[in-house]
Amino acid sequence: MPTALSLLYDVFGYPAFRGQQAEIIDRVAAGGDALVLMPTGGGKSLCYQIPALLRTGTAIVISPLIALMQDQVAALTEAGVRAASIHSGQTGTDANRAERAFTDGQLDLLYISPERLLSPYFTHLLTKAEPHGFALFAIDEAHCVSQWGHDFRPDYLKLTFLHERYPGVPRIALTATADAATRKEIIANLRLEGAGVFIASFDRPNIRYQIVEKANARAQLLAFLRAEHEGEAGIVYCLSRRKVEETAAWLTASGIRALPYHAGMDAPDRSRNQTAFLREDGVTMVATIAFGMGIDKPDVRFVAHLDLPKSIEGYYQETGRAGRDGLPADAWMAYGLADVVQQRRMIAESAADARHKRVAAAKLDALLGLCETSACRRQRLLAYFGEESGPCGNCDTCLEPPQTWDGTEAVRKALSCVYRTGQRFGAGHVIDVLMGRDDERVRQWDHDKLSTFGIGADIPEKEWRGIFRQMAALGLLAVDHAHGSLLLTAASRPVLKGEQDVPLRRAPEKRKAATPKSRRIDAELTAEEHALWERLRAWRGETAKAHGVPAYVILHDTTLLELVRQRPQSLDAMRHVSGIGVRKLENYGAALLELLAA
Repeated sequence: MPTALSLLYDVFGYPAFRGQQAEIIDRVAAGGDALVLMPTGGGKSLCYQIPALLRTGTAIVISPLIALMQDQVAALTEAGVRAASIHSGQTGTDANRAERAFTDGQLDLLYISPERLLSPYFTHLLTKAEPHGFALFAIDEAHCVSQWGHDFRPDYLKLTFLHERYPGVPRIALTATADAATRKEIIANLRLEGAGVFIASFDRPNIRYQIVEKANARAQLLAFLRAEHEGEAGIVYCLSRRKVEETAAWLTASGIRALPYHAGMDAPDRSRNQTAFLREDGVTMVATIAFGMGIDKPDVRFVAHLDLPKSIEGYYQETGRAGRDGLPADAWMAYGLADVVQQRRMIAESAADARHKRVAAAKLDALLGLCETSACRRQRLLAYFGEESGPCGNCDTCLEPPQTWDGTEAVRKALSCVYRTGQRFGAGHVIDVLMGRDDERVRQWDHDKLSTFGIGADIPEKEWRGIFRQMAALGLLAVDHAHGSLLLTAASRPVLKGEQDVPLRRAPEKRKAATPKSRRIDAELTAEEHALWERLRAWRGETAKAHGVPAYVILHDTTLLELVRQRPQSLDAMRHVSGIGVRKLENYGAALLELLAA
């Protein structure tokens, strides 16, 4: 009988388990339930794929996205595992073939969406497949069961029927994103009270976090891409569909291969763009949050946000799509006062009840705290998920520590000016008054005669914008959502009375620094190694095209880099390269040896 470790090595090509993988696999293989919280790229899939191969019967994997199912099935098939999926994007012939293999007991794993699983037709297929047994039920992206979450899917709440109908079949629920409240909800809603709970570190040390003050966001994004990620794959998130379309068109006109993706597009266009992103090199996907959950592309080198997400969970999950292969990646975001105003307005105007609005506001406040912190961003991010850590040395606040200063007097001036202008104007007008500008609109309202006119002339406009942004983030100012005017809050009263100090964050001054060390994954290769790297990538691309799968399904970048550095000269030596199992050695070993020998 194979062991978990022998399957890991022979099928998947890895020499050892990482973190808690072995413990999770042992529990599920022995028939126990498990809840697994593991960051994207941490190896969650192996936690159910290996028990599926160790146990009798077919493992049913509930997955919310067709793209993820297709990628997983393609990767497993390449590794010699009997896997299939049933989903709405299939032809009738493909669906019938998968259904027949399932009911005949010819599959190790079957991937299916929660909606299709719950259909009367699939319930009938379950009955037909019962004689062959079910190895386990895996519920991927389990945070979709949380009604507080940003990815809530009602059908996830009905998945308890699996346990009711087959109480002896182990279940494993997996997610990369869940705070303590969401974990409790997953356990309650999926009835996993007796499950072993495995919480891996949320840290993604290969991701560098950077949040910049928004000035000209598109130009800032383009400069970041050209400096760090020319020709590499990445995702740019925008809040609105219109902004997605405009940003994609602008990046394309600027020489970046960018494609749009949002829920308002025609399904064929959306599918075509997603396929291009998954299967071609160097594509930037500009998208709303409709894109991304379950995207299994390991070589995404950056995730950029042009708009503020709604919560730390959302930010963590979206940025987590970068660097799944463990190689260097960037999470970059441009953030300004308008983002704070917009998110607060969306909460206020939503149809949610008062309790949900309070939770949403608290989640936004936590994210604003991350944006405004002068300490290590990774430390703050991990603390939100209940994990302690030291400064990381790989985020913008560690690499270029911002200064803090006593902004109490400036904040008092700003609050006074908001009050004296009647709480009827936005930040731009109030800043004009503070700076004493001879402006027609200022004169029109006689604001040049106010006692606050010109009292902030010693502070540059850019700095004032940062002060107002931080005041909004700290809850000292609210926004009238109908007119966009700034309003004083109850929290501003002790500041105005001199009872409370307000420390503020000052962005580090831009200084002419030495050219930073490149974070490109091929940066440290010699010229000869780089030529071999490109040959291997070209071969992989041609092979993937012939098989009709994304390139990373054939071999990951990490495997190609190891081939370049180790240069194995025999099949036996190649067997020790991480990511090359028995089937891949049989299929590709000879071709790879020929490339390496050349």
